Amino acid sequence: MVTRILVVLSILTVLGSVLASAQGPGVEPGEAPAVAPVSITCEECPYPYPSAYLPMTLYGQDVRMAYMDVPPAGPPNGHTVVLLHGNNFAGFYFGAIAEALRAEGFRIIIPDRVGYGRSSKPIIPYSFNDWARHTRDLLQRLDIESAMIVGHSMGGMLAARFATQYPGMTERLVLYNPIGLSDARFDRPAGSVDEAYARNLGATYRSVRAGLMRYVAHDPVAWNDAFETYARIRYGWTLGADWPRLAMVQALAGSVIYADPVVYDWPHIRAPTLVFGGAEDMLPGSAEEFRERMEDAAETIPGARLLLLRGLGHVPHVEAPERTIPPLVAFLAEGV
Repeated sequence: MVTRILVVLSILTVLGSVLASAQGPGVEPGEAPAVAPVSITCEECPYPYPSAYLPMTLYGQDVRMAYMDVPPAGPPNGHTVVLLHGNNFAGFYFGAIAEALRAEGFRIIIPDRVGYGRSSKPIIPYSFNDWARHTRDLLQRLDIESAMIVGHSMGGMLAARFATQYPGMTERLVLYNPIGLSDARFDRPAGSVDEAYARNLGATYRSVRAGLMRYVAHDPVAWNDAFETYARIRYGWTLGADWPRLAMVQALAGSVIYADPVVYDWPHIRAPTLVFGGAEDMLPGSAEEFRERMEDAAETIPGARLLLLRGLGHVPHVEAPERTIPPLVAFLAEGV
């Protein structure tokens, strides 16, 4: 299984090179590499599997939601896993996890939320309620009655909302390095979408890379070729003609984290739950604060387990797949 994982990461790194010029690895952290513009529907992005599309009408607009439907690699075990991505990513970074799961007989569904990845980028109000309903609609379209739900980062917030909105469809739940581990509305006032939009318009390679470097703040040496590929994808978006639309969509979608906290959903989760991830996640301000909040989540969710991996940060499956993926797969396999 480890070999499969490493092969997928190698493929991702090679595919990511199409976003760069002949400029070699000597690019300094603050120096913008020569990167071709990337469309806001991520057609040039290195996805591990083919994308399919679900047509939808949202707020009077015809849109589509992209997803990957990955079959088992061997005999099917009769279960499906849904992987929900984080705010700064799309489904493209789940290849190694999907390979490990399909080797165990799982079918894997990897949506790009509307507003992300290869999905449409409408200017609409965004919410976890809508994204959860879109996920349900996709599963129903694929004739999947129930699934195991894994949500990473902002996807962890969505996974919690899905589990409470659609408990009958949620077999197991993994909150994987989730954000939104507290209700921030009483600590600071709400930010302005227009100000966020202006900041997004001013993005540079340096600011894009710095945003992702927060994920390895515990150990900058953990920055690897996969992280660099993601930085170049995000920087490539800023070079395209449609960047202003995506910049606004990012501002609107990002505002959901503050406006729609899911901490009050936790006591109502009924599925067997694993609160999981890298123990050195610095996003809340310090790793100690992150661990405390994860412990609180595990204590609040009925019957939840807590498993934190020491030495790893916010995106452990990119940082150290050989340590991260086996316990995740093992928890899901218990439900087979």
